[in-house]
Amino acid sequence: MSIRSWKSAQANQLLQAESQKVLLHLLSHPLLNIKTEAYHCCLEIVKECLGIHNVTKPVSSICHGVHFLLHPKVLYEICTFGLQESQNEVNSAAKAILMYLLQGRLMMTTLTWNKFIEALYPIIPILQGYADTEETLGTHILSLSKTSSDKGEGILPRTTRLRAALRLLFSKKQLVRSVALKHLTFHLMNEEGASLKRPLLHGCVLSSVPNLFIVERPIELKLDDTKESIFKDEAVEKLYGILTSDTIDLVLRKSAAEQLAIIMQDAKMHDVVKKLGLIDKLFVYFTECVHRDGKIMECIVLPCLTVLRKLVYADPIIRLSLAQQPSILLTLLRVSLIFRDDCAVLTESAALLCLLLFDEVSRKEIWADDVSSNCSNLTAFSLPVAIVRRYHLPIRVTAHHAVSPNSVVLLLSSDCLASKPVSDMLKMAWNLSWYHGIDNLLQLVNYETEAQAFLDTLKLSSEDILTLKITHTTGGLQDCLNAVIQAVSHREVRAAVTRMSFYILNDRLALKCSTGSCRTTSKVVAWQTAFNRFLQVLPASTEDEKLLADVLSFLNKLLREQRKSLEVEHLKWILEVLFKHNSSSLLDLLVRSESQVQDETDDIQTAVRQQLQKELIGLFNTLLLCFTSVTDRKGLELTDCVRTQLALKLLQCLRVTDAPHFYGLPSLERTLRGMVHVTAHPGWSSYSATTEPFTICMKYLTGLLEVISSFYVEWGGNAMSFMGKGVTKSTVLCLLHLSHEMMAQAKNMDWVSLWFLPYDKSEEQVPSRLGLAWLVPLWVDRDPEVRFTSLGIGSALTSLELGCIALAESCQNISGGLWGTVINILLDQSECSMVRREAAFILQNLLVIPMLTEEVKDCAWQGPCVHDEESGLSQIGKPALQALLYHCHFYEHLNQMVKHCYLGRYTFDLNCSVGESCMAEKNGINDFDDSVNLWRVPSSQSQSPSSQSTSDTMIFSATPSLRSVDELQAPTLLASACFVPEIPVDRLMAQGQSDTTTTASPSPHDSPQTAVLSNQCALVTPPLLSAVCSLLDNLLVVVPKDTGIALRQAHLLTPLSSLVNARLVERCMLELKAPLPHPCHVEHTKVQVLFLLQYLSSVSRLLQTCLLVDTQLVIQDELMKPLLGNTLMILSIRSLDGLDTELTSAVHQTWTDLFSLLAILLRKSGQIALPSVTAALGKHWTAIIDTICDCVHLSTICPSLYMASLQFLSILLAEEGKRQLQDKQNICPNPTITFLLDEAEGSLASGAKLNELIIQSYEGKSSKDVRKRVAAGALLSLLAVSKSAQKCALEADLIDSCMEQMKHIHAQLNLESLRPGKTAQKKKEDNLIRELRIVLQLLRNCLFQNEECKVAALEAHLVPVLHSLWPWFIMDDSLMQIALHLLCVYTANYPTGCGSLCWASSGLSPFQTAQRSATSNSLMLSIIKLASQTLTENSAIQRMVFTLLSNLAISHDCKGVIQKSNFLQNFLSLSLPKGGNKGPSTLASHWLKLLLNISFGEDGQQMIMKLNGGLDQLVEMSKYKHKSSHHIVLLILHNICFSPTNKPKILANDKAIAVLSACLESDSLTAQRIGAAALWSLLHNYQKAKVTLKNPSIKRRVDEAYSLVKKTLSQPEGNQLKAYHLKCLENLVRLLNR
Repeated sequence: MSIRSWKSAQANQLLQAESQKVLLHLLSHPLLNIKTEAYHCCLEIVKECLGIHNVTKPVSSICHGVHFLLHPKVLYEICTFGLQESQNEVNSAAKAILMYLLQGRLMMTTLTWNKFIEALYPIIPILQGYADTEETLGTHILSLSKTSSDKGEGILPRTTRLRAALRLLFSKKQLVRSVALKHLTFHLMNEEGASLKRPLLHGCVLSSVPNLFIVERPIELKLDDTKESIFKDEAVEKLYGILTSDTIDLVLRKSAAEQLAIIMQDAKMHDVVKKLGLIDKLFVYFTECVHRDGKIMECIVLPCLTVLRKLVYADPIIRLSLAQQPSILLTLLRVSLIFRDDCAVLTESAALLCLLLFDEVSRKEIWADDVSSNCSNLTAFSLPVAIVRRYHLPIRVTAHHAVSPNSVVLLLSSDCLASKPVSDMLKMAWNLSWYHGIDNLLQLVNYETEAQAFLDTLKLSSEDILTLKITHTTGGLQDCLNAVIQAVSHREVRAAVTRMSFYILNDRLALKCSTGSCRTTSKVVAWQTAFNRFLQVLPASTEDEKLLADVLSFLNKLLREQRKSLEVEHLKWILEVLFKHNSSSLLDLLVRSESQVQDETDDIQTAVRQQLQKELIGLFNTLLLCFTSVTDRKGLELTDCVRTQLALKLLQCLRVTDAPHFYGLPSLERTLRGMVHVTAHPGWSSYSATTEPFTICMKYLTGLLEVISSFYVEWGGNAMSFMGKGVTKSTVLCLLHLSHEMMAQAKNMDWVSLWFLPYDKSEEQVPSRLGLAWLVPLWVDRDPEVRFTSLGIGSALTSLELGCIALAESCQNISGGLWGTVINILLDQSECSMVRREAAFILQNLLVIPMLTEEVKDCAWQGPCVHDEESGLSQIGKPALQALLYHCHFYEHLNQMVKHCYLGRYTFDLNCSVGESCMAEKNGINDFDDSVNLWRVPSSQSQSPSSQSTSDTMIFSATPSLRSVDELQAPTLLASACFVPEIPVDRLMAQGQSDTTTTASPSPHDSPQTAVLSNQCALVTPPLLSAVCSLLDNLLVVVPKDTGIALRQAHLLTPLSSLVNARLVERCMLELKAPLPHPCHVEHTKVQVLFLLQYLSSVSRLLQTCLLVDTQLVIQDELMKPLLGNTLMILSIRSLDGLDTELTSAVHQTWTDLFSLLAILLRKSGQIALPSVTAALGKHWTAIIDTICDCVHLSTICPSLYMASLQFLSILLAEEGKRQLQDKQNICPNPTITFLLDEAEGSLASGAKLNELIIQSYEGKSSKDVRKRVAAGALLSLLAVSKSAQKCALEADLIDSCMEQMKHIHAQLNLESLRPGKTAQKKKEDNLIRELRIVLQLLRNCLFQNEECKVAALEAHLVPVLHSLWPWFIMDDSLMQIALHLLCVYTANYPTGCGSLCWASSGLSPFQTAQRSATSNSLMLSIIKLASQTLTENSAIQRMVFTLLSNLAISHDCKGVIQKSNFLQNFLSLSLPKGGNKGPSTLASHWLKLLLNISFGEDGQQMIMKLNGGLDQLVEMSKYKHKSSHHIVLLILHNICFSPTNKPKILANDKAIAVLSACLESDSLTAQRIGAAALWSLLHNYQKAKVTLKNPSIKRRVDEAYSLVKKTLSQPEGNQLKAYHLKCLENLVRLLNR
């Protein structure tokens, strides 16, 4: 049918394609009879079309009937799968079809034959796999590559024949390879320039051809697929240059080729060399090598072949191009013949030829309908299975099409459905669906009756129903609980409890971590009824105790599984049952009395009671972990009381266990582990009704120190002690928790002495006091967790000065003392990071105590002490510290730490097998990230210089997600035990010579000093580097200069600051929001983010200190650019909604530190750092503004972040304002902050939102709130530089609210002034004055260069309000300056505002009138009066008031008030300095600027002339040579010359005319211009002036000036001032010459 469809669909391509699919499905059908029939039908059609019976007929279109077979896909199916079919019917039919087609050229039309050959091209490699010298089909296949005539003709084109002949050399048959040699001979002999090429084709060479490419060891083709390349483009380009250089020796070129061969293993580097044209170069070298003079090139052939092979393998486009070039194929063949005895070259050349010769069949997209044929989407090089089986390939390659891609999948037969597994599945599915779920099915009372309508095959048996009941968790657990309730014997209860334990185990095995069946069931099943009696009634016999142990074990398992989702009601029920319902609770079972101990008559009873105690403590430990989820007040009270009661009971257990007659290590370890859980929560000792908290702490300390002294100290440390590992670990962890509890509960600092051990049991007569020396052996324990925890105890104790002194005294007998010991632990590169981190904290704490620079007697603390044995000199304090750090190569070690820092989450594959782990270890991957499951610092607390380093081991109630102590320890223990080398017992002897010598002795004891980097180096984690940053921070405080120099020399800050990539943090945070495969991955990712954020905070605090010490430490391009990029990316992190409280708090703390860093950077080096900061901000501007908006919203929750963000914004905008003043032409290359705020696309909405939020924050807070002042500072800076901020303030009615605030302040000031009590009144007034200053400054910046805001201020009655406050301004100079500054801004270029100062003020309150009477009713007169009072002062107020008057002088009304007040008469009394070389006084300069502004109007010009002697005063002042003031005087004279009324008076003043005429000969062009313009104005429309000005000397000056200007000023049209100057002189000449 499909063949008929093909014939009838010649014009319909779609139908033809679908028919072909049907044919292919039939040819590859899984059922043999269908496949056989398909092949038989095809063969019959071929016989009919191409049979011998057609030989007598002329060639006709009958052969077109075989066109349905002439398609690559059909021929591929027949050759690949038909020829190798095991069934003879299919196999023989496929062979016959191919024989007819290969022999049917004479029976076919030219069209049909060409169509067959075209379809055959991509199939030839597969067809040649069946080439043979004996079988008929095989010989016909061999003839495809044969050249039949001397002219080079054959069945196939010449290039295709060459490729086919070469391909036969890979055949598994020797005879076929020999035939291939014959076919190749023609191509070799007729190659262009064959006579000039090597090798000569003699018998020896030709005889090697058949076996030339049969290699023993195939090549692995796979390339590296790493995400990031370790090679740089520049390095590859240099190697390419060396390889292709003709002037470089071939040995170096060979080396370059070998290096390129290695680099080309990285596919990312291929594009670099392809762009350089390396492939063409390589073939040039191969061509030179096969030339008869090319022997010299043989040395570089092998690496060149390797490079080319890797490029060809990775790029199908290059492969296709090279495969079609016969010259390339023949050149590679000749290269192989030349190196026929070199296995390496032969293998490479064979692999390369294999890639080129089998390229067409590697493209499996040709045979599939669903794969694009686009070369860019091609997969890796792969060959059909038929090729791999039938050729001897020199490469290892993946294979495809083991089964035909056209085969179909058959449906299951009815026989399959009859099989038992399938029928059981069908039966179960049917019943579950019929009864709508398993619950309804199990509730049936009589299933047999209900299921009568079913077929017998669909009915469930009694076994099936029982299986359902047991496997259904809800029903099974309910049955178990019912069994417990109805049980009449211990055995029944124990059986039911065991079954329930299996349900929990089943959930765990099914990995139902958060949605387990037990978790769901526990919310609906009545647990209380079942277990109440067991928990309320104490056991009375050994059997009761056994049963209770089993019940407690089950409850413990259940609570552990449900800890993260446990309902609070369940927890309260357990607590009430355990501790309230009975006066004798389960707590009493923890402690056995002496009588009970004596009653234990047999081992079984002892074992049962120990097991019961074990289960009790385990249950209590789990409950303590569950307590963290309780948040309500009642629940917290109950859990706190329980915690303290349990602590007291465990203390009794410890005392019983430690009795001299009994050492029970398992019992002791359990007790200590319970104490660890109890003490892990802050305040655990505070809820006892009978005992004081500190008393409980003292009892705990006594008991724990007894354990240490009994098991550890007295037996010589861990070298001889038999105390178990768990006992040591739990004891020191309890002591660590206890140190923090005592720190919180102690009323004074004397508690440190309680930690001393009183004596040392030595053989000496006088026992020596141990003090804190018992800690030191724990620092070198075999277990890294013990070392970590014991160092944490030292860190906690050294947070107090007494602890530092005590620990230092206890280490006096140790080589190196405390300082040397701790420094060497920190610098020990084989030590794990958590241990080194605690050592860093101890050093950090030691640096907090002030150090001496010279020895002082009777001083408890002198710091480090070093002694030089050679010179006998000793040093203490800061010099000793410097010497010690230098001797230990401290900063070099820190550099190594940064280089070995590992930022990842794991250093191993969580899914790898044990074998893979061993292999990884053998390959050197044997480090680990010891920070994955370790302690976390609460992000809400910033690290102080006196760091409470080990507070992170505590469980804080604010962080309920913290895990149990045993969960924290277990992974760490595994990692530590596997990877951290065992510390030698005598490690203390190898601690260096820090306190005794600093000589650079090559002693083996100076291990950290003699080798900066040891051979064995553990990974460094971010928490360790965070501690190092805090340590460097303290060092900068203690010895700032030396530490700064050391940091600069070590180049340490740059790697520290660029270590954490912000994208890593962002990626981890995105992972937290995405569904992760396992809950533990979420927890580990969270810990990683916390560590990275903590590190960023530490680095930022370190850089802040560096900026305060020396800005040059940070202001470096290699440090600043990545630092700013990382910082702003972290500040741009959005969408914190999906994060928990702890992570959100950590992000906020990091933001706080980063904002503070940026603020200090700008404050300390503003204009230097501003361009870099602005450029970096421009890339993240909108995100940063959004972040600041978020910070403003957090003003209540996180006030420190709120203040840090706004302080940064305030300083940034202040620096932008300074830049604007310096860069008035706005030539800044980068976008400015003002541009980003007001003009940048996409950021206007964010900017408007920020403005609105800051205004709301300012207005919504109390005046006493420090956050209001911070908001005011940010708002001030915003208004100063941003027009959009001013617009937003106007729309938000900020001006009106400021006016109302000023009125309120005025009223409050007046009220306070009337109240008695000067101290309180003064304080209140100061607060009001401070608030008033802020309001005035806000108004000033709001009005700055903004006329709309000035109009609003005018309408809001700014001037009357200021006038009412004027008396308060007079009493406070700083307040007066701000008010005058506001008025200057208000009146600048705003005549209406100037005029408003002259209006009568009616805003005075009765209080002010009562206090002091006003001298006038306008603010203008008050200002004039103030100016008159400051004439004798040289103050800022004087400058401001004259500036204000200069602004007001533009207004006609104000000039009238000035004239009426006779204020200008003061100008005449101005004293002038004697001597023309001196400049005028500051007051004189103020007067000149005022008079200049007055002289701009005709009324002002007349005012000046009406001053009796004013003109003479100006003429006298013009004699002073001070440039600016001289020009101002001339301008005033120039302006008054324009008034017709003034002209006679000026002309009558010879001195004035002399000054103006002398200007024409001045050296200053400005003076010349002013003089010429003034003289011209006098002559204009005033004939009488000619009489005076036609003076010969004046006329001469005019003529000379005119001629000079005409000569020197070329093209005056280009400059307005020059043109005006020339015009003035031309008119002067014209008027004077009339």
